[in-house]
Amino acid sequence: MFTVEQIKTAHSKVKSGADFPSYIKEIKSLGVTHYEAYVTDGHINYHGANDYTAKVPAKYEPLVIADTAKSEEFKAELIAHQQGKTDFLTFIKMCAVFGIEKWAICMDKMTCSYYDKTGNEILVEEIPQ
Repeated sequence: MFTVEQIKTAHSKVKSGADFPSYIKEIKSLGVTHYEAYVTDGHINYHGANDYTAKVPAKYEPLVIADTAKSEEFKAELIAHQQGKTDFLTFIKMCAVFGIEKWAICMDKMTCSYYDKTGNEILVEEIPQ
């Protein structure tokens, strides 16, 4: 099964949102079935077969997530990030400001779903293959 170190190695290759599809393919090949990434402090829970979970601890000081999601503003900034116009930390801070608490990746469906603090689904995107 995959390790946190393998995940970190794959993630180190991501320089912008434009690199995200390649990252997903790489970690899927390691056996990751789905994961949740938390904007608050950057911790991520990666899941595999047989209830296996690898947890990546917090990466930065906690951010305050806005109570109300601003979905249209978030979508516009997400597009800019996916085009490589912002780095990851800028993207994370933008998520907090626009009320995105986490995103969840599903490898089977190849989707990325973004959620607010109350668990409402704000946006679901297909990950390019």
